[in-house]
Formats: sequence, C-alpha cells, structure tokens
Amino acid sequence: MNVLDAKAVIKSYEDALDGALLNSRVYEREVGARKHVYTSLWLDVERSGFRAAVSHVAQLQDSPHFSVIAQVDLGDSVDLLYHFSLFTGEPNKAIALVLRVTLSKTDLTIPTITDLIPGAIFSERETQEMMGVTVVGIPDGRRLFIPEDFPEGVYPWRRDETGPEEMLNVLPGKQGIQHE
Repeated sequence: MNVLDAKAVIKSYEDALDGALLNSRVYEREVGARKHVYTSLWLDVERSGFRAAVSHVAQLQDSPHFSVIAQVDLGDSVDLLYHFSLFTGEPNKAIALVLRVTLSKTDLTIPTITDLIPGAIFSERETQEMMGVTVVGIPDGRRLFIPEDFPEGVYPWRRDETGPEEMLNVLPGKQGIQHE
C-alpha cells in the first residue's frame, strides 16, 4: 500500500473525478501525549461523481474503513457525509476522509455503495428511514430503525414539514421545537 499525505490524496481525486470534485479542505490537529498530528480531509463531490469517489477510496487502500453516513438537513437540501479512514494501519499516517454530497430536496436520491462497501447497508437504510433519501439499488431497503407502522412520509431527522414535530409529546410547560 502506498501511503499518501492529504495533498496527494486530493490530487489523486482531482485526477480520478474529472471535474466532479468541487472543493477540498484539510484540517490538522495534535492528538495524544506525543502531540502527533491527525489529519481530516473533507471532499465535496458532485452526485454524478459520487460512486467514482467511493470507488477511488478502495484504490487508495485495499480495505478502506467505512464508518457511517451522517445526514444534515440544510433546509432546501440535505448533505450526506460519508466517513472513511485511510491508512489506519500505518503509525501516525491515518487520515479521516469525509466525502460530502449535497442533494436538493427536489431530488433526494443517491446510488447505493453496498457493491463497493458491503457494510454501508446499515447506514444507507438509516439514511432512507431518517431523512427520506432514496438509495437507488439498495439490496435490502426494509426498515431497520423505525417500526413498520411508523407513518410513511415522516422522517425523524428532517427539520421541515416531513419531520415528526406533530408526533412529539411535549411536557407540560415546555415549548415544541422552534424552526427559523
């Protein structure tokens, strides 16, 4: 395995994604008693280049570590943040890699990555249930986190009209969620 630094990883993505890499940011912080520098790399990717970006992770490292898909409701759009770890077996060389894809709420679809990263299925199912994002090609789209009798079209992590606000039981004297 060829261990790369953050700048080399960014360059490899620029070459691999042919214009689908929108932005990159590198964050470094000291960790541990020895103050080793830990690097976080955030890459913003167009949906059209998303699968190529995930596939490229596997080219950078034979067995990349996938952690989770974090979802953020931004009002008119939803950010999907795919968290990976690169080079974890190399002392002081690990890089936290986040691939961010922004989806308009008028088209909340993203292709599955389970054929590339089988363990992503649990996060993909969570993304469908909690945010209402359709994962195209998911091999098992059944509900996993919310019960089957939970209302269709209500997504617990959304902050818009599809969120669960009307289902919340507010304690006496407390206010419900305030949206701005």
